[in-house]
Amino acid sequence: MVKKTIDVSKKPTESQIRMLEELDAKPITFDEDCPQLSDAELAQFRRITDIRNEERKKQTVSLRLSPQALRKAKSLGKGYTSVLSRILEAALNDNELIKRSL
Repeated sequence: MVKKTIDVSKKPTESQIRMLEELDAKPITFDEDCPQLSDAELAQFRRITDIRNEERKKQTVSLRLSPQALRKAKSLGKGYTSVLSRILEAALNDNELIKRSL
């Protein structure tokens, strides 16, 4: 087995293109260690980046704040909603703070 690493952030070299074309021409050999997957099994695959993006995707919610809290948040300047999100996330990870706030 030959292992080659290709930096996907750079354009492939001529030799890398040739290598990939040669590999594309080779037949795929399935065995017990690498069986052929059904269409249903293939449909279950998802890109890791898609999963990570779903985890990071922010959702819009309505939140009622006191006038003082809103003034203080807005005084943080542009991007204050992102700061509020990080503060809220940190607070929700602090069980003691949650108990004191209930």
